[in-house]
Amino acid sequence: MATTSPSRTVLDMITGAWRTQALHTAVRLGVPDRIAAGTGDPDAIAEQTGADPAAVRRLLRLLADLGVLERDGGAYRNTPVSELLMDRPGSLRDMCLLYGAEFYRAWEHAADVVAGPGAPGFERAYGQPLITYLSRDGEAAARFQRAMQAGHFFFERLPEVVDFSGAVVVDVAGGSGSLLAAVLDRFPDARGLLIDLDHMVPIAQATLDEAIGAGRAEAIAGDVFESIPSGGDIYLLSRLLGDWDDAACVRLLENCRRAAPADGRILVLERVVGKGEDPELASLWDLHLLMMNGGGQRTLDQFRALAEAAGLRVERLVPLPMGNACIELRPADGGRTAP
Repeated sequence: MATTSPSRTVLDMITGAWRTQALHTAVRLGVPDRIAAGTGDPDAIAEQTGADPAAVRRLLRLLADLGVLERDGGAYRNTPVSELLMDRPGSLRDMCLLYGAEFYRAWEHAADVVAGPGAPGFERAYGQPLITYLSRDGEAAARFQRAMQAGHFFFERLPEVVDFSGAVVVDVAGGSGSLLAAVLDRFPDARGLLIDLDHMVPIAQATLDEAIGAGRAEAIAGDVFESIPSGGDIYLLSRLLGDWDDAACVRLLENCRRAAPADGRILVLERVVGKGEDPELASLWDLHLLMMNGGGQRTLDQFRALAEAAGLRVERLVPLPMGNACIELRPADGGRTAP
């Protein structure tokens, strides 16, 4: 069985940025959509997009060598990979655009960020924090939300491993409402409440109403670091703690504990460093969060420490797709803990 040489491993790693930009360029030109519409000839794609024909031929040849496209004589056809990059619901197109532009520029400052204290890579690249940038650029904010929704690889899996039957589910800083919608769709006897910032409320409410119908879930505005609505049985914190330092996370978890009943559950959905089926992704996202906003992923022991400081305990950890995990927390009143 052939093995990859160390030199080839290094070469693959240092040319990773070239692959990112090749894919990003193809998506910007709409190559997968044009092929799906019947335009598989590179020169025809160049004519439609106003691009250089020779450069387009070379780009498509590389994408075929990478397995993104397939050659069909002198033309090209889509593969399951390129179909994921088409402009349609559920695709990874917006994720590709985001990672090839804003996130790419932020990572250019990785050496400076790692070298010493200072602003995250995104702030160094754009002169403002990510959250400020998104609040000022509506197009970028919409693309960011679509990309985040496309990255919800584990949303459909969560209701398969956690029982939400008859529960009132509170989605804390629930964003677009996609996670809560997936849970409530699987459990018709459950009800939901989502809390997030003002500008997210209409987006979340529209998502919930469309997915499960009106009346089963409500989206409300609020600052989750100030207070969280009581009355829930299960509180969801999806990809939230990774954006904040320990003190902020403890405050957030304390708010959840105060809101939850004595037998309530708090589900933290994050990538856990050193755990899960794909630990490499957790380490990648750990550094990525450092570049974006100074955040990071944590080990299970670090999550235990946060939980203990907030009066909670780790009940169990359930692996989820793409390196994610569900960490179930309960009020620290005895009982077993996760191994």
